[in-house]
Amino acid sequence: MLNQVVIAGRLVSDPEIVTTDNNKKRTIVTVAVPRSYKNVNGTYDTDFIRCILWGGIAESTCEYCQKGDIVGVKGRLQTSNYEKDDGEKVYVTDVIAEKVSFLSSKKADE
Repeated sequence: MLNQVVIAGRLVSDPEIVTTDNNKKRTIVTVAVPRSYKNVNGTYDTDFIRCILWGGIAESTCEYCQKGDIVGVKGRLQTSNYEKDDGEKVYVTDVIAEKVSFLSSKKADE
């Protein structure tokens, strides 16, 4: 069996580190990945993919990256679900990062 995903795109916001109750470092980033084909209107759609980073990967990303930077994320998909107050079940799919590569800095592009 194999559960592996690789994406490359721009950070939607500045990453922020959070320390969990059991003293682990974590950050959640959203990576904007444009699709490789145009929609019926002739424009490119973009997928916004939520990625969860732990430990040293989270710390390094927060230290060296900011909104607009291009990053590569290698990891695995993880699904979860929860129930809203009105009883509706919500399903969530995240990328759990195993490696983050800093591909291009917005500062360097300017």
